[in-house]
Amino acid sequence: MVLYDGKSVQTIRVDTPSARYEVHAGSGLLASLAPRIERLAGRLPRRVFVLTSPEIWALWGEAFQKSFAEAPIALFLPAGEKHKTLRSAESLARQMIRAGADRGSLLIAFGGGIVGDVGGFLAAIFMRGIAYVQVPTTFLAQVDSSVGGKTGVNLPEGKNLVGSFHHPLAVFAEISVLNTLSGRELRAGLMESVKAGIIRDRALVRFMEERADEILDREPKALERVIAASIRMKAGVVGRDEREGGLRMILNFGHTLGHAVEQATRYKVLLHGEAVGWGMIAALYIARLRGTVSRAQAERLEELIHRYGPLPRFDVSAAKLVSATGADKKNVGGVRRFVLPIGIGDSGVVEDVTAGELREAAEYMLAEAAKAPDLTPKPAPKPEKQS
Repeated sequence: MVLYDGKSVQTIRVDTPSARYEVHAGSGLLASLAPRIERLAGRLPRRVFVLTSPEIWALWGEAFQKSFAEAPIALFLPAGEKHKTLRSAESLARQMIRAGADRGSLLIAFGGGIVGDVGGFLAAIFMRGIAYVQVPTTFLAQVDSSVGGKTGVNLPEGKNLVGSFHHPLAVFAEISVLNTLSGRELRAGLMESVKAGIIRDRALVRFMEERADEILDREPKALERVIAASIRMKAGVVGRDEREGGLRMILNFGHTLGHAVEQATRYKVLLHGEAVGWGMIAALYIARLRGTVSRAQAERLEELIHRYGPLPRFDVSAAKLVSATGADKKNVGGVRRFVLPIGIGDSGVVEDVTAGELREAAEYMLAEAAKAPDLTPKPAPKPEKQS
C-alpha cells in the first residue's frame, strides 16, 4: 500500500508474518531522520550507531547528523565487495562493544547495498539481535536490498552465503542523495527496477520505456515513481513469502548467471546491477528457447535493458560461469532452480534448466558482452621522470 506523507514522501507498508514496517521514499527525510526514528522507537536509545562508508560520510555526514541532538557513533566500512566479510562484521561488533553498545542500542545502516547487507547482518547477530534502520544511499539499495530483511556477507565460494533474515524498524530512501551517484551507478541500480517490471509489473516496464530520458536525467517525480513501484512490488512478494520458500525466488531473476559473472570476474569488472543486467539477458535467452516469452517480447525487454546501460564488457569462459552457478543459494538437493519470465509482467521458477541450456545462454551472453564497451577503470599513467 502506498500512502502520502506530506507533499514529497511516499510510504509503502511491508507486512510479513514476523515484522511490519514502512518504507519512506522521497525528499526531506535526512532532515527529519532523528524525530522519525524517535516516533518509531518511542525514544532514541542511549547508544545510536551509524554504519557508513568514508565516501558517503564525506558527502552526506553533515546532513545526516543535523537532526540528532547528540551525534551517532560512526562506524566505517570501506567500499567494495571484498570488505563484505565475516571479518568485517567481527571488527565492527568489537568496535561497538568498546563504545558501550548493549541490547538496547540502535544501528543505522547509511550507505549502499554492501553497507546495508553488512549492517543488517551485524544487527542480526550482535547480542543475538538489536534494532536497526536502513537509510540507503544508492538507487539499487533503495529499490531492492534495503527492503525484505535479507542480510549477509560473502564467502570466497560465493555471495551472501552467510546471513540471516532480520527486518529493519523502517527504511528511509532519500531521493536527493541520488544526485551524487555517478551515471554508471544510477544505471546499474535501475537494472533492479527493470527486473521488477519484467517479473511482476507490466505498467512499470511501459513507464520505464516511455520515460527513460526523464528517469536517466534524474527528474525527481519520475525517479520517485520508479522507486515506489519497485518497492511496492518487492513488498508485495515479501509479504506473501518472507523466507524465500517459493514466490520470493522470482526476485532473483537475472541473479543466477549475474552472480556467476561477478564471482568469475572477482567483483572487479562490473557493478552488481550490471551483472544482473547481463544475467537477465541470459535468462531471456532461455525463456525464448522454452517459449515462455516470444521472440518479440525477448527483443523488447533486451532493448529496455540496454536502454539503461551500457552494460560493460567482460570475458570469462562459459564453462566457468556454469560451474559458478553450482553454489547458487536457490539450488536445493543438487537441483538448479532458475527464474524465467512468462510474458511481460509475470514470472516463475523452474527446476529443470540443464547445464546445456545454461551453457548456451552463457555463450549468447558472452557474445553480446564482446560487443560491449570496456568500462574497467584504467590506471593513471605514471609521471615521467625528470631528467
